[in-house]
Amino acid sequence: MKLSREVKTGILAICAILLFIFGYSYLQGTNLLEKNRTFFVKYDNVEGLAKSAPVTINGFVVGKVTDIEFEDKSGRLVVEFNVENDFDFSDKSVVRIYSSSIMGGKSLGVFPDYSGAAVKSGDTLPGIIEKGMLDAVTDRLGPLEAKVNTTLSTLDTLLLSFTEVLNPRSRENLEQTIANFNKTSSNFISISKNMGEILDGNKEKLSSTISNLDTTSKNFAKLSDSLAQINTGEMVREMEETISKLNGIMTSIDNGEGTVGKLLKDDKMYDNLEGASKQLEELLQDMKLHPKRYVHFSLFGKRDKGYEEPEDPNK
Repeated sequence: MKLSREVKTGILAICAILLFIFGYSYLQGTNLLEKNRTFFVKYDNVEGLAKSAPVTINGFVVGKVTDIEFEDKSGRLVVEFNVENDFDFSDKSVVRIYSSSIMGGKSLGVFPDYSGAAVKSGDTLPGIIEKGMLDAVTDRLGPLEAKVNTTLSTLDTLLLSFTEVLNPRSRENLEQTIANFNKTSSNFISISKNMGEILDGNKEKLSSTISNLDTTSKNFAKLSDSLAQINTGEMVREMEETISKLNGIMTSIDNGEGTVGKLLKDDKMYDNLEGASKQLEELLQDMKLHPKRYVHFSLFGKRDKGYEEPEDPNK
């Protein structure tokens, strides 16, 4: 069948219109050939979120914002967005407005939750607003700013106090102190120089002294080695045995056993010894006074006349 020119022109016009609509929608981010799911979320403030802003799940772009309108006269806003991906999540999933870049661009992020019922196209999801990088930095800098202000105030007070302390008299005293310090440093340098000269003049003596100390330390080391080789355990054991024997002897003496013990503890033996000592003393005294009574000596063999008791000189 042959088509007229008017029909062909109409068909071309319809195709052009459809192609224009498809191209415009595609440029707006909507692909008419794909099956998208549409969802809604409500906010008191969208923080600068615009149409065609990307929608992400775990950072992956799955759709875009299609419309933003006022819900009512209260000023609440309803954000419409679509999800092109067939990724399933529940109606308890949260939709957050967050900053996708440091420049402040806003995006929608779906944080999936699987504890509820499966979401359907046209459902309204709960939404929250996530603080941007600048907001987080501002929150962190708030306490820091307060600390900086306090530090600056303290530093200002300290500088004022320091200025008051450094009056003309204090500056004069400080200059005098510095001058004394310089003088002390000069004296210390002079003393160091003298010490250096003394050390230079006594190098040989110092070397000899150090050599002697070295020899002494070696001898001490040898002595320590010798002491270390002594069987201290055997020595201690022998000392313990000796002390034990000595304690036994002292115990025996204290109990009156043996000659020494009887001498110390037996009164009768002590009296006998005292009597024998007294008799010996009398015998020696008698021998001294009457030697002829005990010794007889004759040069020519004369007959002994016997002992004659001498006259008592006291008579």
